[in-house]
Amino acid sequence: MQINPSHQAPVSAAPIVVSVQGESPARAREAAKQLALEYGNYRDAVGLILVVGETSAWLELEGVKVAVRFDSAAMQHRRKGGHNEILGRAVGLKADRKPLIWDATGGLGRDAFVLADLGCEVTLCERVPVLAWLLDQAVQAAAVSGADQVREAAERMSVLAGDSKTLRAPAGTVIYLDPMFPERKKAAAVKKEAVMLQRLADQTDDSESLWQWAWNQPVERIVVKRPLRAPILGRIRPAHTLRGKSVRFDVFTRRLEHSL
Repeated sequence: MQINPSHQAPVSAAPIVVSVQGESPARAREAAKQLALEYGNYRDAVGLILVVGETSAWLELEGVKVAVRFDSAAMQHRRKGGHNEILGRAVGLKADRKPLIWDATGGLGRDAFVLADLGCEVTLCERVPVLAWLLDQAVQAAAVSGADQVREAAERMSVLAGDSKTLRAPAGTVIYLDPMFPERKKAAAVKKEAVMLQRLADQTDDSESLWQWAWNQPVERIVVKRPLRAPILGRIRPAHTLRGKSVRFDVFTRRLEHSL
């Protein structure tokens, strides 16, 4: 995992790191040290915790667990979903073209893994240190998976711990944005998983500034994942939009005559 030297973690609810009961605490203590987080006891921990075992790790809040595992049954099912075709079309994937992807909002890495599985080289940039650590651990685990497809996808994934807005995306890449805080009218319907991720990050919706950063990069294609009825980011209309059952992909394209 690469770490952007200028990266500062967002102000957030930092989790306490605990080890899995009955397993060696060595990996959990190392994670706490690396992330500069408090190491505690599972029984005494209150609120958001990062549970780290000898070979596993997950976030937990009030009994709800969130793990990043690219070889899980859920991810294997996702690999075969119709969502993949739309996602591939959105980034410009073709039989003879596998674009380089800069995933500016790594999150749990699900779409990034799908894109890597489709043959794209993907850089996952994640500003929340705990999520970046989980992503990196998941990529390492996938690299030694018993499934050939999972190993091959992992080889095309790299994790960068940092805020994309402080970095410059390489020319020629496709920028992929999936903002964590899309506008929602029904807050009660927000999934517990999303609430957990929001607890990890600062509570500022930086979607617009993230979009502006993306538009300032030397790239010709930007893809923004949005809920179906969410407003378009920025003041520029997308070249086209691809719609799924619950989300859409706004695709912005342009031809750069000069380097930005």
